[in-house]
Amino acid sequence: MPQKNVRKELSLKWLELFQICAQKGSLQTAAKEAGLTVSTVSHHLRSLEDHLGVELFNHSRRPMVLTQKGQIFLRNIDDALYAIRKAAAEASTSSISGASYLRLGTVEDFDSDIIPELAAYLLESMPHCDFLYHTASSHTLIEMMRNRQLDLGIASNPTEQFRDLQERQLLQDPYVLVLPLDIEQSISDIFEGQTKLPFLRFSSDLIIARQIESQLRRLGVSSPPKFECSNNQTLMAMVAAGAGWTISTPLLFSRAKRFHPKLRMHRFPSKGFGRTLALMKTPDCSQSLFELVDDKVRTLMSTHAIAPIHKSYPWLADSFKLIS
Repeated sequence: MPQKNVRKELSLKWLELFQICAQKGSLQTAAKEAGLTVSTVSHHLRSLEDHLGVELFNHSRRPMVLTQKGQIFLRNIDDALYAIRKAAAEASTSSISGASYLRLGTVEDFDSDIIPELAAYLLESMPHCDFLYHTASSHTLIEMMRNRQLDLGIASNPTEQFRDLQERQLLQDPYVLVLPLDIEQSISDIFEGQTKLPFLRFSSDLIIARQIESQLRRLGVSSPPKFECSNNQTLMAMVAAGAGWTISTPLLFSRAKRFHPKLRMHRFPSKGFGRTLALMKTPDCSQSLFELVDDKVRTLMSTHAIAPIHKSYPWLADSFKLIS
């Protein structure tokens, strides 16, 4: 009696690799991210296409391009994979104390006081957990979360909404002027470039720099880039030394405690604007862990940043605050 052909069951690994390849457009990049060889990834994709009986990629094109049926398939499995990852995360870490691995990333704004206390708190709450902590710019952290290289991240709230990340706004952080304490010129003269004191700015590849530049263009304010820096502490040191002035935020100012005796914050002289910091998570991170970090970070921000700044600069009470 002839044996029937047994059709392989649809593999979750096929779907995950298909999604990565569709997002990256490269077998090599997908293989590196998945920790597999290129030939293994290619084999899984072919198995998926054979199972479905359709071509999902135009294999003659480089970078990889989805066929029309491939685009439809991707839209349908995105939601399914999101639901699977979320369910798996909730099931595996229903007990916080049993969590085994956490990859957390933040912008450098939290390095000095908040992150050390948060790390100690998480180690106590999750004694069997291995932690990886990463500091980077906001756009890098967001990209790492989207690539599943981080589970949680605190960064500037992106203007673009990403369906694969859950976010919760944490902090309203307005832009202010930071000047040397003993400066004699008026704020308006300095802001409008009527003095020799140069504007020291954040590096143009940072989200914070793009927000500031966009606002200055709307106001018709321009100044030649004399000094750019990606490090907040360096900018504050330069201003404290009388080398220039900068546009920053109260949270960033709060980190530069050693320079405070030589610095002064001032209201932004035109229409106020600011940035929003948010806590974000991937579908692989449990909601219970997300809530735990959110609650603790809010407490630490209030203690180490908001309360001291409000005491010294009470005019910031309405604009520098937690978002409920």
